[in-house]
Amino acid sequence: MSTFVAVNTYTHSVTYVTDNILRSMQDIIRLSGLSPSRISDDWEVLERGIRTWIDSKHLETIVLEVYNPKTDALIGRWDIDIAYDWQGDNGRFWVDTDQIKAAIKKAGVWPGDSKYRIVCSNKDGHAEVVGWSSTTFRSTSGMVKQSLGATIEHNGLGAGASYYRK
Repeated sequence: MSTFVAVNTYTHSVTYVTDNILRSMQDIIRLSGLSPSRISDDWEVLERGIRTWIDSKHLETIVLEVYNPKTDALIGRWDIDIAYDWQGDNGRFWVDTDQIKAAIKKAGVWPGDSKYRIVCSNKDGHAEVVGWSSTTFRSTSGMVKQSLGATIEHNGLGAGASYYRK
């Protein structure tokens, strides 16, 4: 019986963290001056991949890349790093949206014609998920990384956010 409870608790944590990562990404996109229609249109595929890879503990980082569609150069980037053995309060669950909103105000809005995509970094051996394909990250050369620390936590499964700026 206790194994069943632990599995259900972890599954609930995976769902909670996945949903809040995607909501946070959607907020970042919207509050940074871009249309959230693409993330909304791709929600099911994004959710399926992120949930699958968090559940198997293969997901390392979810990255929002914002780029100039004419030059393909990176304009901004947000990283959400996954922590599987988070040392927070067991039984707690929270999302620090105020911290993310403050960072967006500090970073400023992106040009309205910017494009974005969500890319995941996984450990070797991860499952293939329909709708996802291999790619490489755009260069962050000349950018500075700002860490926000912990932004999402649920029963030892956590996520920390950071963003890149010029």
